[in-house]
This record gives sequence, structure tokens and C-alpha cells, in this order.
Amino acid sequence: MANDGSEEFKLVSPSISNEGRLPRQYTDEGQGAKKNISPPLEWYNLPQGTKTLALVVEDIDAPDPDGPIVPWTQWVMVNIPPSAKKLPEGFSGKEDMGEEYAGLKEGNNDLKVPGWCAPKLPTHGHRVQFKLFALDYEVNLGNKVTKEKLLDSIEGHVLGEAILIAKY
Repeated sequence: MANDGSEEFKLVSPSISNEGRLPRQYTDEGQGAKKNISPPLEWYNLPQGTKTLALVVEDIDAPDPDGPIVPWTQWVMVNIPPSAKKLPEGFSGKEDMGEEYAGLKEGNNDLKVPGWCAPKLPTHGHRVQFKLFALDYEVNLGNKVTKEKLLDSIEGHVLGEAILIAKY
């Protein structure tokens, strides 16, 4: 349950069921215009006091060539306004996001560029974790937003977390 006694803070996608398969158009295996586009996401029941949202998407089964499994960051977003209820399909990389998304910033993925980095894997069976954080403050990380900087800065400011897992 959320802090206000309502239902649980949830992250969902109209295109992906939790623990379901990540459709091809959201991967590097799609075709033409239906390739490497960010999936649609929606959220419900924000915790009371939420000032902004932050999103981190990772392949949580990515192997490090020299060692253990190290999550691969595919997408980072900060300062998603709580008044926004969704990110539409193909939202990543848009020049004009509209007034509804004022203040939102896309961070760098593990390719060191901002925006959605669609999975392209030598083997299938990996899990892609979409984690949405409800925060009690607006994140200010300067020009270069990374997952590491985000996670360090939000410590003690997380009101809730919502997770969606897709299989690739």
C-alpha cells in the first residue's frame, strides 16, 4: 500500500506484461521504424508527497566479460513531473516533450549517451528491469545525469519504488 493508505504504487506498460516478453520493437532486433524505440510506461498510486519521479532501466542479467553479472543501464530519466501519468511509446529522444513534461531530463545509458538504449544481446533470457522511484524532491545533477549519480543523490529521498520486469 502507498503511504496514504491507497493501493500499491505501480509501474505498468500497455505493451509488456510483468515478467512477459519485451516486444521486438523495443529492442535492437526490430525492423525499420519499429526498432529501438522506448516502450510506453504508465504509473498509478503515487505515494503522498511525491515531488518528482526518476526512472532507471537495466538489463539485470548482463554479464561482465571479466567477472560477475553487472547490470547494464539502458535508460535513465529524472524529474518526471508527478502530474504526468505516463511516458508514451517512442518518448525517448524527442525534442519537444510538451508542457506536461517540463523539467524532465534524460540521463546517459551505459553507452554514455542520453536516451533509450535498446537491448541487443548475444543470448536471450535476460531480464530488463524498469524501476520508477517516487521522490520527495527535485533532482539536480547538472548536465551529465548517470544512474550512479542519481542513485547517490536520492538516498533518503525515496518515497516508493515500482518495478516492471520484461524478459528478453
